Amino acid sequence: MISIAIALLVGVPLGISAAVHQGSWMDNICMFIALVGVSMPTFWVALMLVILFALKLGWLPAMGIGGIQYYILPCIANSFGGIATQARQARSSMLEVIRSDYITTARAKGVSEHKVIYGHALPNALIPIVTVAGSNLAHMFGGSLIIEQVFSIPGIGTYMITAVNSRDYPVVEGCVIFLAITFSIMMLLVDLAYAYIDPRIKAQYEGGKGGH
Repeated sequence: MISIAIALLVGVPLGISAAVHQGSWMDNICMFIALVGVSMPTFWVALMLVILFALKLGWLPAMGIGGIQYYILPCIANSFGGIATQARQARSSMLEVIRSDYITTARAKGVSEHKVIYGHALPNALIPIVTVAGSNLAHMFGGSLIIEQVFSIPGIGTYMITAVNSRDYPVVEGCVIFLAITFSIMMLLVDLAYAYIDPRIKAQYEGGKGGH
């Protein structure tokens, strides 16, 4: 959950900045970061973070569990790919909305650029962004299994891989079912968020229910 929060809090503003400043150096930097993030596998990012911040600089612990400092590198490593995909999707969605007629009308009426972007454009671009966030959640679930191995975190990923190596099939089945249920609940929450983001979806559902 921390990883998906980091991906949203960093990736979405990056994508919005890239869309607002399309074609500028800021757009190029944001998209370069997104391209690098999409290209690098999670385990490689984790290893590079350990080498840089734990071995070279000595700022953070390389493995184990303890205080909050032990979870900084794992969360960053697990969210790096999510940041990239969220930035790309946010940029694409915002560019599509910014070119709409009602945005041009709002600007012509003298509405401030901040209100145009965050009050008019962003709410209408949220559904694709939330959809990508849901798919990112699945990738982060899978990535957490590797992250726990790299940072020696005794979580469900380590437990599951140990069970696989020892051929403890009931434990493997239990872990898979648990992850599947957790992911299904999160995707349900994503679907429910659609109705909150776009009242038209809620009205359509309520209208269909009333018709029955």
